[in-house]
Amino acid sequence: MAIDTAPSQVATNALQAIPFGSIIGGPLKACIEAQAMAAQTSWQFIQEVGLNTNPETGEKEAVNVSFQFMQNGRMAQLNVPLLTIVPIPYIAIHNIDINFKANISASSSSVSEQTSSESVDAGADIAAKIGWGPFSVQANMRANYSSKKDSKATQSSQYSVEYTMDVAVKAGQDNMPAGLAKVLELLGSSMDVCDPKGTLEVNALKLKAGEKLIATYKNKDGLFAPNEIKSADGNLNFKVEGDSATVLLDNVPSGEYQIIAGERTITVKVEATETPKV
Repeated sequence: MAIDTAPSQVATNALQAIPFGSIIGGPLKACIEAQAMAAQTSWQFIQEVGLNTNPETGEKEAVNVSFQFMQNGRMAQLNVPLLTIVPIPYIAIHNIDINFKANISASSSSVSEQTSSESVDAGADIAAKIGWGPFSVQANMRANYSSKKDSKATQSSQYSVEYTMDVAVKAGQDNMPAGLAKVLELLGSSMDVCDPKGTLEVNALKLKAGEKLIATYKNKDGLFAPNEIKSADGNLNFKVEGDSATVLLDNVPSGEYQIIAGERTITVKVEATETPKV
């Protein structure tokens, strides 16, 4: 009997029909999508927790945490960017292990059976009498012939395809991107200790008429606020120049002037210019 190659062909076709692209590519695609979701979560955290939107300008501003403490016998205030003191979630996938196993079995069995039989039958009855009188014997004979041939063939086939896959994904907190690390470094360097009542400074406490008075003021958040500087009596008209407020003491009567900004006050004395003696 010839060897049946159908099982081998069926097994080969079954192996080729396995969707390897979907089986292996599916977990990889899922991991890539999960990584994208993790990056989006980090961005949302920075936007919602670490940044505020200025309602007037629409610009983003870093959220600062401010608290007061004692320093050298005085109360001081520390302003710290929130993003520098809270962990930013940055989950990254480190390893992806895909273990795939395919089990394909194909079998075929064939059974062939052939039987034959023969018999003789003449199809007539023959009677004969031997002897005479009471010493005679009656004999009856029958002859026939027949031919019979039986054949039987049985064939069965069994095929099965089974495959399993194990996927192991390892993820954890990853290092920050270089850009984000640089941003946090800049925010960390902006950490400032300031006076909770603000700081007001002038270029001199005594000035001559005709000289320029320069005043600078930092509020409790450590930000320059030159537009808040003014004189108590309103006789000095300050002009904002950069981070400072200036006024030219020209045609200003001599005397003492109180410069105020926020909760701070400084007294500046303006003296008349001496007339040279002839």
